[in-house]
Amino acid sequence: MLQINEYDCGVQKKIKGLKSKKTSIFLLLASSYSFRLYTFLLLISFYSCSNSSHTANDYLVFRYNEHSNISSLDPAFARNPQNIWPTNQLFNGLVQLDDSLNIQPDIAKSWEMVDSTCTFYFTLRKDVYFHKNKVFGKDSTRLVTPSDFEYSFHRLIDPQVASPGSWVMNYVDLAVAENDSVFKIMLKEPFPAFLGMLGMRYFSVVPKEAVEFYGNEFRRNPVGTGPFQFKLWEENVKLVFRKNPMYFEKDESGNQLPYLEAVAITFLPDKQSEFLQFAQGNIDFVSGLDNSYKDEILTTTGKLQPKYEATVNLVTSPFLNTEYLGFYLDSNLSEIQSKTLRKAINYGFDRKKMITYLRNGMGIPAEHGFIPKGLPGFDEIEGYTYQPELAKQLVEQYQQETGNANPEIVIGTNSQYLDICEYIQRELEKIGIRVTIDVMPPSTLRQMKSSGELDIFRASWVADYPDAENYLSLFYSPNFVPHGPNYMHYKNAVFDSLYQKALTMNAIEERKLLYTKMDSLIIEDAPVVPLFYDKAIRFVHKNVSGLGINPQNFLFLKRVRKAQ
Repeated sequence: MLQINEYDCGVQKKIKGLKSKKTSIFLLLASSYSFRLYTFLLLISFYSCSNSSHTANDYLVFRYNEHSNISSLDPAFARNPQNIWPTNQLFNGLVQLDDSLNIQPDIAKSWEMVDSTCTFYFTLRKDVYFHKNKVFGKDSTRLVTPSDFEYSFHRLIDPQVASPGSWVMNYVDLAVAENDSVFKIMLKEPFPAFLGMLGMRYFSVVPKEAVEFYGNEFRRNPVGTGPFQFKLWEENVKLVFRKNPMYFEKDESGNQLPYLEAVAITFLPDKQSEFLQFAQGNIDFVSGLDNSYKDEILTTTGKLQPKYEATVNLVTSPFLNTEYLGFYLDSNLSEIQSKTLRKAINYGFDRKKMITYLRNGMGIPAEHGFIPKGLPGFDEIEGYTYQPELAKQLVEQYQQETGNANPEIVIGTNSQYLDICEYIQRELEKIGIRVTIDVMPPSTLRQMKSSGELDIFRASWVADYPDAENYLSLFYSPNFVPHGPNYMHYKNAVFDSLYQKALTMNAIEERKLLYTKMDSLIIEDAPVVPLFYDKAIRFVHKNVSGLGINPQNFLFLKRVRKAQ
C-alpha cells in the first residue's frame, strides 16, 4: 500500500496565518475529527513535508495548479473550467465524450431514441456505485439507479439550489425513471444537439442522501461515482482526491481505472508562479499560454524552446473557442450601423501576423466564419482576410455615404486582450479609422456588454456542447440579451428561418449545410469581427502519459500514468 506520507512532500505550500506546524496540525485535526488515522497522517505529511524532495512513489500522484479559485465541487455549479476539471474526476453522467467529441457510453451502457416523440431511453449499467460515505451507513455505498438520475435532473431546476446550469433543462419536458434499469427523457421539441449536451458535468448523477445530509455544504463534501473520490479540501490552499477502488470502467486490457492513486491540486494565484512550479517539477502540467511565460517556453514559430525539449511535451488541439469583436447593432453611431465600415474593420488587419507575434503561433487566424475549427462547417466558407486597399476603399465609401470624414470607434476590453486590441488599433488607423481602447475589469466588461453599453466589445465564445448550433445561437434574434447570448442584437429573418429548420434535423450532414448558409450570412452582414479560433495548449512533463487533449480542453485523469 502507498504510504500516505509520500503524497504531498515537495509541494511548496503553507497555510497563511498559521504560526507553526503544530498549530496547523491541531486545527486540521479539530476540523476533521472523524477522519481515519491514515487521513490524519496525510495531513501531517502535507504540512511537514512541503519543502522536501519528491519521494519514490511520487509517480502515483498527479499534481496540477488551479490559479483561479474553485467555488464548488457540486456538479450543479460546474459552469467554468476551474469547477469542471475537478468535478470531472468525481462524477459521471449518462454519456461521455471522447477526445474527438464522439458520444460514448458512461453510466448508460446503451440508449435509443424515438424521433416522433423526441424521447430517449437510457439503459443503465448494473455495476456503478456511489463513493463510500457515511450517508449510506458506516463506510458503505449503494448502486446507482434511474431514480438517482431523475432526482439529479430535477435538482438542476430547484430554485433553492439556484444552479447556473438550470438552462440545460429548458429543452426537457420529462425526465423520469421508467423502471429499475431505464431512465427516460422526453424533449419539448426536437433538439439534435441534446445527446451531446448530456456529456456536460451539470447532468452528473448525485445521491439524494448526500445532498440532503450535507445541504449547502455538499459543495465541499461531494459524493459521486467518478474514478477519484474526495479526500481533503483546504480552500485556496490544497485539494486532494484519492483513487476510487470501486470504479466501474476498465481499459482495453481489462485493467481497472484509474491508474493513479491520488490527485493533488494547488492554488497558486498567478500563471507566472504556476509556470515556475512546473519548471521545477512540482506540478505535472500547465494548460494555456500566458504572456508571462510564452516567450520563455515557446519560440515565435510555436515550437518548444531548446532547453525544454528534453523534459516537456507540447500538446495542442483545436479549442472550441472563437475570439471576436462584437458590434452592438442597436447603437446610434453611424460607424456601428454601417455594414460598409464593419467590413472595412474586418479587412483592415492581418490576423496571421497577429497570431504569430502576439500568440507565438498558438491560435488559428479567423479567416473563415464564426464556427471554430473542430466542428462541422468550420472551413466551408471564406471569411475576411487582410486586404488593406479594399479596407481603405470601404472607409472612403462610408465617408461618402454618411458625410462622416473622421470615423471613430471605441473598443471595450479587459487587460488580458489589450495587446490584441492595441494591434488592431494601430492597423485600423492606417486605413483611416481612429480607435480608442477602453480597458476595464472583466466583470465590468461582462456587465456592460450584456446591458448594451458598449458599441464594440472584445469577447469570446467557448462551446458549452460540441455542436455548431451553440455558436450560431449568438445570432438568433429571439436570443437578444437577457433572453440569450445575442449580445450584438443581430437580426436577420433568413438566418432565423434556417436556424429553426436546423433544429428539426438529426442528420449532421444535413444540419451542416444549413450551418454553412447561416455562417455565410454572418460574414456578409458583419455583426462581428472574428479574430482567431483558439487552441487548447498543454505543456506536460515527459514522464506523464495518457493525458489526452480535446477541443473542449476538459481534464480527465482516469487514464493518466506517471513513469517512475
